[in-house]
Amino acid sequence: MSLTSILSAEAIENAVKDCQAPDSFCYKKFFQLCGLSSKTAQEVKDVFKILDEDNSGFIEESELKYFLQRFVSGARTLTEAETKSFISEADADSDGRIGSEEFQTMVLS
Repeated sequence: MSLTSILSAEAIENAVKDCQAPDSFCYKKFFQLCGLSSKTAQEVKDVFKILDEDNSGFIEESELKYFLQRFVSGARTLTEAETKSFISEADADSDGRIGSEEFQTMVLS
């Protein structure tokens, strides 16, 4: 399964272009622009599985740094500040990583 089987390539491209400048990434705007926030809970879980590169059931800080590159090859990496902000917004249980349920809550709320 690929991200483009869930989200349109054009929407992904627009979302990544919107946050090209360092420290311009806003997860809420990104999820809206790429269309993820209007998907079903199952589709959001499917996207989570794609983003969870090591299949640990969590998106860790090391994976999150390359978040945009999972959407578009060659996209920039997230800055340390963006990565930490992203985790702190999603990490409801304060374990330093984002679980599937936390990701789903973040995307769909």
